[in-house]
Amino acid sequence: MQFASRESLATARGRLDEVIEQASTASLRTLSDELFAVLGVLARERVLRRHLSDPATPEAKRRRLVDTVFGGKVSEATMDTLNALVSSRWSAGRDLVDAIEELARQAALAVAERDGAIEDVEDELFRFARVLAAEPRLRELLADELQPVDSRLALLDELASDKVRPITLELLRQVVRVPRGRSLDAVVERLAGLAADRRGRSVAHVTAAAPLTAEQERRLAESLSTIYRRPVSVQVELDPDLLGGLVITVGGEVIDGSVATRLAAARQRLSG
Repeated sequence: MQFASRESLATARGRLDEVIEQASTASLRTLSDELFAVLGVLARERVLRRHLSDPATPEAKRRRLVDTVFGGKVSEATMDTLNALVSSRWSAGRDLVDAIEELARQAALAVAERDGAIEDVEDELFRFARVLAAEPRLRELLADELQPVDSRLALLDELASDKVRPITLELLRQVVRVPRGRSLDAVVERLAGLAADRRGRSVAHVTAAAPLTAEQERRLAESLSTIYRRPVSVQVELDPDLLGGLVITVGGEVIDGSVATRLAAARQRLSG
């Protein structure tokens, strides 16, 4: 996003935080569901999203257009959110759609937080992202917009409905319903990161050659929290090719302590 869109998104997040503090859980569910529905419309209707995000179009006209298309179909809270969004400045129509998607997700995650399920949702999203990363054919099937959306959702439900919480499944269904040409594993991993953010945590992606015990994960999380001076969630995936040790990624920083990397470095020194 360019500067104008980033500023508008930050403002929208701040407004949503105020709504979350005051709204009932049922109202937040409605807000999330309706924003996801609006997202689907704007993802399909290129001309509409261009008019709603075009700074050359007077603000009053953009708000009238919102009322014409969505008035009477969504709640007052959703209309207030949409009017505030289209009154802001966006560098591109896609940025407005991104903002609506993020606010819908944040509202859903706030529901999970109130239900005491946010930690489980974060873990389930991360694990499903790893499944998608390991199965390129599955990613393609779920993201193929040439296939009926109901078929793609049925495939997702078959894979995940009895393995994750309902709120996690609904978030995954929204990703599949409106993939927008993105790599689904990256989108779902981003969702897991948003869940961690709601818990006030950073996420450490840990690749290990063998499973860690619960105690090892706890100690690692404590060590990383000390290093980064904020709580850190540890998400572990296995890669036997590492031979031993760990590769840890926090944000853009990589800590590579794997045996495979040390062996490769040793071979390079010997060949030099």
